[in-house]
Amino acid sequence: MDQYIVSARKYRPTTFESVVGQEALTQTLRNAIRSNRLAHAYLFCGPRGVGKTTCARIFAKTINCLNPSSEHEACNQCESCVAFNEQRSFNIHELDAASNNSVEDIRSLIDQVRIPPQIGKYSVYIIDEVHMLSQGAFNALLKTLEEPPSYAIFILATTERHKILPTILSRCQVYDFTRITVADTIHHLQYVAKNEGITVAEEALNVVAQKADGGMRDALSIFDQLVAFCGKTISYEQTIEVLNVLNSEYYFRLVDAALKGAVSNALLLLNEVLQKGFDAGNFITGFAQHLRDVLVSKDAATAELLETSEAIRQHYQQQATTCPARWLFNALDIVNTCDINYRTARNKRLTVELALVKLCRLVEAPAEGSGGQEVRGSGATRPTAPAPVAQAKAAPAPQAKVAPAAQTKPAAKPAPQAIPQMGAMPSIGSLGTISINTTSTAKPTTTAAPAESTKEIRNTPFTEDQLSDAWVGLAEHFPGEERLKAMLSSVIPELINPELCRIVVANPWQKEEFAKFGKKVMDIVRNKLKNDLLKLQVEVDTSQHSRRAYTSAEKYRVLEQMNPHIAELRSVMKLQLE
Repeated sequence: MDQYIVSARKYRPTTFESVVGQEALTQTLRNAIRSNRLAHAYLFCGPRGVGKTTCARIFAKTINCLNPSSEHEACNQCESCVAFNEQRSFNIHELDAASNNSVEDIRSLIDQVRIPPQIGKYSVYIIDEVHMLSQGAFNALLKTLEEPPSYAIFILATTERHKILPTILSRCQVYDFTRITVADTIHHLQYVAKNEGITVAEEALNVVAQKADGGMRDALSIFDQLVAFCGKTISYEQTIEVLNVLNSEYYFRLVDAALKGAVSNALLLLNEVLQKGFDAGNFITGFAQHLRDVLVSKDAATAELLETSEAIRQHYQQQATTCPARWLFNALDIVNTCDINYRTARNKRLTVELALVKLCRLVEAPAEGSGGQEVRGSGATRPTAPAPVAQAKAAPAPQAKVAPAAQTKPAAKPAPQAIPQMGAMPSIGSLGTISINTTSTAKPTTTAAPAESTKEIRNTPFTEDQLSDAWVGLAEHFPGEERLKAMLSSVIPELINPELCRIVVANPWQKEEFAKFGKKVMDIVRNKLKNDLLKLQVEVDTSQHSRRAYTSAEKYRVLEQMNPHIAELRSVMKLQLE
């Protein structure tokens, strides 16, 4: 029985051609060998499992090959290549800096550099995880790294380039290895599966590639794990079970439920996910990624940003046709906000459930007077708001017909009928409060009626969160009014009913200050919310008590009342008040 070798070692590349996902770097190294322009020091940096050490070994074997091919690949037949393949070559030295990071280890390496190669042209020194070297070890390596013998070449490999000293970086040619794409990972895994006689679903390989996060070594290790569990046939269902990955169908079903406004279905789906043992935070993070993938699938120009298999790509494109772009923008904003708040929320499940409820309330149904814009419902009272708009718009029609029929006072009667139209937003005032309306009564009554007949009253429903969003940034519209800007930033509007909001100011002076600019403020807010019926009520906070500075004697009397022993301490210590 042959000894088992893991796929990461068995299928480790031995030539530049077999390296996956690093074509630009391997071509550069081959060109350097072809033109005989070899540097004395190289730095290979990048994520784990992308081929840094592998490329270093291939490069070292190729430059010492006695009979390189026309493609500048090692022949694997000469004495130098055979010695390298059998791991007995004296021309290639590897040092693990993670465990040999002292000054003495580097000095021992420097002593070896003095010995010229016996076979081949170069002595190659590969230092893996070079960022683990100590400060003294780096300093000991500096001089030799800058001016090594003509036959010595250093290849440094690291996953953390930022930890390398700048003096080391300046002496090396730096090669940045990139993460291996999902498509390249899937293609290589299919090659491995074919050689091993294993049947595997493409969707399963996509999950493996996503889980590996750009590292081929991780992908091959996960592949071996799946083979150990599934045998010669690997399905998508078995893959997500072994890797504990949530089935992407849950995300597709959740989007369908949100588009239909089915809140109960969305909450039940979340409960099903939690009962399977998945974390709600990981669920919401995965859902945000799903919405992003649906968004990029809507346009053929951005569809290339979707790194997945062809079968899953078609599923995303199919759902993208049913999702409006505006809905996806709002959904991404809600899910991203939930992801941010999840870390600090006490009731984490409720935080996710509220986000799902908001998603289900995102409806693209243009209301009358909304100009076709999206209406975002937030509760049971919002959908009934357009009813007053219909009544307000229907009122001018009968009045326009009654005025000519009277004929007794043709000039006087239209004016009283036009006044209620201008005052469609009755003022709500009480002691200590002021109200701000939309329209101004300074214009002549004769011109108000025609203007009102042509102006469409907007009554788009909105939520308290949308009101707060509209309030933010008001200070930018009042340059130079520092007092007003400070007040706008310090108060938070409260939604009383669909047509009335309220703010509470600290003192009567602030209320008078707001009365000067209140109309302009509300005009800006109404335009942002597309609702002309909104009014503002300003109240003074009467709960604040007057404060004054206390003297030292008054402070002492209070402390003495709280603790009678203070007087005894003062007498014993002979203390005096300042």
